[in-house]
Amino acid sequence: MTSTAAFAALRAQLAALTTEAFRPELADIDRLPTRAIAELMNGEDATVAGAVAERLPEIAAVVDATAARMARGGRLVYAGAGTAGRLGVLDASECPPTFNTDPGQVVGLIAGGPSALVTAVEGAEDSEKLAAADLDALGVGPLDVVVGVSASGRTPYAVGAVTHARVAGALTVGLSCNAGSPLGAAAEHAVEVVVGPELLTGSTRLKAGTAQKLVLNMLSTITMIRLGKTYGNLMVDVRASNDKLRARSRHIVALATGAADADIEKALAETDGEVKNAILVLLAEVDGPAAARLLEASDGHLRAALDAARGA
Repeated sequence: MTSTAAFAALRAQLAALTTEAFRPELADIDRLPTRAIAELMNGEDATVAGAVAERLPEIAAVVDATAARMARGGRLVYAGAGTAGRLGVLDASECPPTFNTDPGQVVGLIAGGPSALVTAVEGAEDSEKLAAADLDALGVGPLDVVVGVSASGRTPYAVGAVTHARVAGALTVGLSCNAGSPLGAAAEHAVEVVVGPELLTGSTRLKAGTAQKLVLNMLSTITMIRLGKTYGNLMVDVRASNDKLRARSRHIVALATGAADADIEKALAETDGEVKNAILVLLAEVDGPAAARLLEASDGHLRAALDAARGA
């Protein structure tokens, strides 16, 4: 149980945060017609991309540092509580089907564990020790990147994760929506996307949540581009685990090569359904094993493998 003095200090701290600020001009929002509320909310959302744009230099620096470590076998780990934790888990879970990553390469940690995705776990977000234990269970080390995610920038679980990861030698990032946050101060890289007060006071699943989702999209997607998981803007490392993705795989090979359907099917059969390999078979006119060797020698970068095959 938090002491009376500590609870009063927490109330004062929250009251000073931009994300928690009250907007008196919206005090009668519940009296407005539904269309008017929707227009207000849409207008609020339209400001988020601009706030993210102001932080692009910091985001780009984080991507380059992350790609460098992941190229050497490191992992990208998100750690957060509540909405922030759920967004991290969501982004991590999208990477295997989109980029054919191993599930352990991009990891989302949420305070309270998997059950906290659907049910609030009392007190979990207030525990720095829990964050340290979760990171220790992963064996986080110098090749890894740990991103603490917290709208307020003060959530103990996120701050504790970054603090512990830094001691372990990992690269650390603090993603929040308040300037000068404790999370940003604890991390080597601070990405503070200030979106202002919310439509509903304190409901940081709104603009703050959208901002965090946009930044996480950038971190994972651009890192994967840097790691050679794409060819141009094509998802050539897609994992064809269902009918939709199998159809998408063939579409991607067709876009990359312009080959006839019969040739695409033959190339995919020869490469066990690997899109990147099939494209190399068709464009470089090599067989499946040769394509695999070229890609391995090029660390999975299709452009580099094509250049090697063509003697560039």
